[in-house]
Amino acid sequence: MSRYDSRTGDSTSYRDRRSDSGFGGASAYGSSASKRESSSVGEESPKKPDLDGLTPFEKNFYVESPSVAAMTEAEVEEYRKKREITVEGRDIPKPVKSFRDVGFPDYVLEEVKKAGFTEPTPIQSQGWPMALKGRDLIGIAETGSGKTLSYLLPAIVHVNAQPILAPGDGPIVLVLAPTRELAVQIQQEASKFGSSSKIKSTCIYGGVPKGPQVRDLQKGVEIVIATPGRLIDMMESNNTNLRRVTYLVLDEADRMLDMGFDPQIRKIVSHIRPDRQTLYWSATWPKEVEQLSKKFLYNPYKVIIGSSDLKANRAIRQIVDVISESQKYNKLVKLLEDIMDGSRILVFLDTKKGCDQITRQLRMDGWPALSIHGDKSQAERDWVLSEFRSGKSPIMTATDVAARGLDVKDVKYVINYDFPGSLEDYVHRIGRTGRAGAKGTAYSFFTAANARFAKELISILEEAGQKVSHELASMGRSTAPPPPGLGGFRDRGSRRAWS
Repeated sequence: MSRYDSRTGDSTSYRDRRSDSGFGGASAYGSSASKRESSSVGEESPKKPDLDGLTPFEKNFYVESPSVAAMTEAEVEEYRKKREITVEGRDIPKPVKSFRDVGFPDYVLEEVKKAGFTEPTPIQSQGWPMALKGRDLIGIAETGSGKTLSYLLPAIVHVNAQPILAPGDGPIVLVLAPTRELAVQIQQEASKFGSSSKIKSTCIYGGVPKGPQVRDLQKGVEIVIATPGRLIDMMESNNTNLRRVTYLVLDEADRMLDMGFDPQIRKIVSHIRPDRQTLYWSATWPKEVEQLSKKFLYNPYKVIIGSSDLKANRAIRQIVDVISESQKYNKLVKLLEDIMDGSRILVFLDTKKGCDQITRQLRMDGWPALSIHGDKSQAERDWVLSEFRSGKSPIMTATDVAARGLDVKDVKYVINYDFPGSLEDYVHRIGRTGRAGAKGTAYSFFTAANARFAKELISILEEAGQKVSHELASMGRSTAPPPPGLGGFRDRGSRRAWS
């Protein structure tokens, strides 16, 4: 088996071996034709593959560079402390300070350079050597920390070391994501960084016709990024199989569990060989996420950036206004008048109906607003995101699920028109701004109906060095925090023309 060598940067293993034809045939294991004969119509779940006698595969590719090897334990400790990196596990590799230290092949480094990156983020500096060693990995880091490339670049190295796909083979790398938007964003990065070695990827998600996705799977793709429901649908339809998966990623595991995907995740993982490498990413570390990780991971590394406790990004200025429900719209308009300069503004509401109503009212008042939520078709959602990203419509209203995982650069302001139903969602919402080292501002409208969150919200504000208003402080003193399971920590006006 040809192998990628980080010492020489040899990337020919996959690029030169991969044929552009011959994928998706019907004769090999996992192909549609070979499996349909033994699959009953309407079968509740795909037949579990026989994992006996599977071909061994390589997954340890890390070679420590001389400069990393020369770091003393004191230097390593100081580096981690300065970047708020906490690690757990045995035989933990030292962090890398530069892209060259990782040993990525030149074609990957060229893409990194083109993307404008100058040095690894904290999660990358520690996560890359961990992932390249082939061990299971738990990564806990806030949104915008660079975690996507933390698992995608090692995934490309992993694919390069594996035998090329045979007819009927499923993917080598599987990334599970909670939402369509996040899956699409991951696939865009996979395509960008994998194209030079002819590594193909596709995105599998619901809400759109299956045809193009089925064709991609039948042609053969090394990397599949999928939402759990549509992936199971494809497996039950015999359009793909997971027999070749040796590198599994669960991105935003906490949100997938929040959205009720636990049964689907367990079903999918049961169809993947047990000696796979699994990377498990989460912004928070509640008990449910920890318990699920114990089912899927063996002797993992664990890296935490900052703290696994719920807390907000310090780069975000947080302003909480205590107002009445009837004051919200006029307050929103006044706020837009003060801050509107063409920057992107993300406005959160609790319901789809609320998004549409406020968007309609804003547009009637001359503001360039659009909305995104689960009732819109995928084509509509893509168009709204395109208009928002380009700045043609710099105000976007959204629900939590629709906005989860959105990677829109240069969101300068987040406005919580409706305060969320949990403080975890509050931290995720405001995390849409202040990304990749940029500054941002989050405004929240806080009413008497939200009083039960006051005390813990104050803790988040104080931990991040934010000012607490007299009104909020008074509310925090007079109310108790919400009981477990009812929110909080989980166990843990005027018309305006626009030109």
